[in-house]
Amino acid sequence: MEVEMDISLYAMGPTTVVHPVHDFIEVLREHDCKVENTSMSLVVTGESKQVFDALRIGYESAAEKGGCVLIVKACNVCQL
Repeated sequence: MEVEMDISLYAMGPTTVVHPVHDFIEVLREHDCKVENTSMSLVVTGESKQVFDALRIGYESAAEKGGCVLIVKACNVCQL
């Protein structure tokens, strides 16, 4: 099933904001997710298993670098 998600990842604490977010985006792309940057978030589309697997891996990778917050809205029937 194809899903579309609106995703925001915020790095918290003393880490630099750029690296965990860029690494997170790369993980999504490596899992064949389509990633569109907007001014406030990422719009990610792809097969649900690939997207959810990529979210888990990307979040764990970002969390290992420091504190972070991940906010996700997912939809399988509409554009976000």
